[in-house]
Amino acid sequence: MKRVLIVGAGKGGTALLKLLKATNRMEIVAIVDINNQADGLRLAAELDIQTGSDWKQWIHKDIDIVIEATGDEKTFEAILSRRKGKTVVIPGAVAYITAELLEEKETLLTELKTQTINQELILNSIHDGMIVIDEQENVTFMNRSAAKILGMDKKDALKRKVDEIITSTRLPQIMKTRRKEVNQKLILENGKKVITTRIPIINSAGEVMGAFAVFKDITEVVDLAEEITDLKEVKTMLEAIIQSSDEAITVVDEDGKGLMINPAYTRITGLTEKDIVGKPATVDIYEGESMHMKVLQTRRPVRGVRMKVGPAKKDVIVNVAPVIVDGKLKGSVGVLHDVTEIKSLTSELKRARQIIRKLEAKYTFDDIIGTSQEMTLALEQAKVGAKTPATVLLRGESGTGKELFAHAIHNESGRRHNKFIRVNCAAIAESLLESELFGYEEGAFSGAKRGGKKGLFEEAHNGSIFLDEIGELSLQMQAKLLRVLQEKEIVRVGGTKPVPVDVRIIAATHVNLEKAIMNKSFREDLYYRLNRLPIYIPPLRERIEDIPLLIEYLIQKLNENYGRNVKRLDDDALEKLKGYNWPGNVRELENIIGRAMIYMENYDEVIQLSHIPPLKHTAPEREGQKDAGQVWLGETLQVAVDAYERKLLAEAYQAHNYNKTQTAKALGISIRNLYYKLDKYNLDKNSMQ
Repeated sequence: MKRVLIVGAGKGGTALLKLLKATNRMEIVAIVDINNQADGLRLAAELDIQTGSDWKQWIHKDIDIVIEATGDEKTFEAILSRRKGKTVVIPGAVAYITAELLEEKETLLTELKTQTINQELILNSIHDGMIVIDEQENVTFMNRSAAKILGMDKKDALKRKVDEIITSTRLPQIMKTRRKEVNQKLILENGKKVITTRIPIINSAGEVMGAFAVFKDITEVVDLAEEITDLKEVKTMLEAIIQSSDEAITVVDEDGKGLMINPAYTRITGLTEKDIVGKPATVDIYEGESMHMKVLQTRRPVRGVRMKVGPAKKDVIVNVAPVIVDGKLKGSVGVLHDVTEIKSLTSELKRARQIIRKLEAKYTFDDIIGTSQEMTLALEQAKVGAKTPATVLLRGESGTGKELFAHAIHNESGRRHNKFIRVNCAAIAESLLESELFGYEEGAFSGAKRGGKKGLFEEAHNGSIFLDEIGELSLQMQAKLLRVLQEKEIVRVGGTKPVPVDVRIIAATHVNLEKAIMNKSFREDLYYRLNRLPIYIPPLRERIEDIPLLIEYLIQKLNENYGRNVKRLDDDALEKLKGYNWPGNVRELENIIGRAMIYMENYDEVIQLSHIPPLKHTAPEREGQKDAGQVWLGETLQVAVDAYERKLLAEAYQAHNYNKTQTAKALGISIRNLYYKLDKYNLDKNSMQ
């Protein structure tokens, strides 16, 4: 057995590897290539053949034949000079031609197999039976329909004489007369009646090569005739079903002209057959576009489209599907659902859900959109905090998603199966806030319920309570909240007995609490209790790279709300949104996308630049530009204050040679507060030099 070394594992080397592996006359010692990722090396590894990158390591290992498949003349010359006397070296050109021929052979074989398979598939798919015989009258082909009609297995018929299978066959006579016979009746041995056409097979030289017959079971024709006879009954039955349906049904032809409506349609729309039949499909629409016309144009069904129809402006949900017969569009059928009652029930359900939502967290960390560095840091901090019982303080501007973080922290914590109570401290009047948070005893004040009432802290026992806008609490309420944090107990309004509570507090604010402490509007001791795990949620302008992901999510959400099918945002529109300052953050972004979708046509799928409403605000001037003579650029007070605070911090930090202790002392704030602000505004010595 000859020992072979293949140099080159590319296209030619791989083809030779496959060829030589298939024969038992040669042993492939190894295949080498300087490219470790070559296809031939991977194939050799699968075939358990040794590989390498240097042919010199193998040339003296009793190699009988070296196939140089790289096509490199220098490599070929080097192998010739290093080989042993008996070793035969085959050049790369020969290897390449061999590979090309092998590949062409494989391609032709594959095409031939494909054509053969396709022909058999086609012939086996037709309903008519087919039998082919050769010049010796032997059956060479029989399709499935023929086997089914004859009641026998194809394998039993092949290679047998045709008259053994069909005793009354005339295919041998057809070969002799060389004339075809069309639509001839024939009774088979199993009693079935067929209509058959027999045709001789004659080649280009005029020689008879065989014959074939195509036949159809007349039973199918009879069944078809019976079906045609029953069409009138079926039509009558369908009309009865349509007329008795409680759902409004309307049918139009391929031109969009009305063909049929039922009584339910008249009841909902107030329109009769006289108003609809023969009229355009748009005649019944009060608000919205015709779904019949859209379906006729697209040949695709539409579902769940809301519109108003008829003089009574009935609010309906429309489903429309095309009617296609034998590949031809014949019209469309629409079903209208009266949603007046559904809307009423939905409204009740929403009110119930609003009550339920106060007692459960809806969102998880998977619902928070963002991959920017700033957002990733906030998410990592929140996930760590969720695993601990520590109080969490969420800081960030309005619209950044503080409430989503609160929901996610609760759902990730060990308290996830208990209540999640949400309280907006700024939305509840000061006179009511204490009784809402801590509850009250019977007779505590005029109008108090008999038996008293649990407060929200008691309702959240063993769960979590989210205190939004905590910076808006009065000093008196801050003192009571501090007691809850310290003593883990509350006292109801009008009561004296402490009630122990086990509640995890998640607080949130957009207020600068450090400044509030200096202004004596926020208690410093409460600040230190709340600020054990502060999480800063970046504004949208600091994570511009998250805008495409947020827009994709908002489009999906608003599609459901508006009944639209918007796919994406145009690149020019995206660039415009990326260049905006976003003082209202994600909440403002949702507003802009929603308004853009409102301006779009129902069939539009891409939000263009022209759909984007005017953006009134521009980005603030860069740091270092003069403040003198500036006009208000539309930013919020908080944005302006933050921008000025960042500028002031940077100047003070530079003026004190980046000494944090001296900078904090000069600014009159604690060193801890300075660290927080430097981190918040991303100020450090390296970035400022």
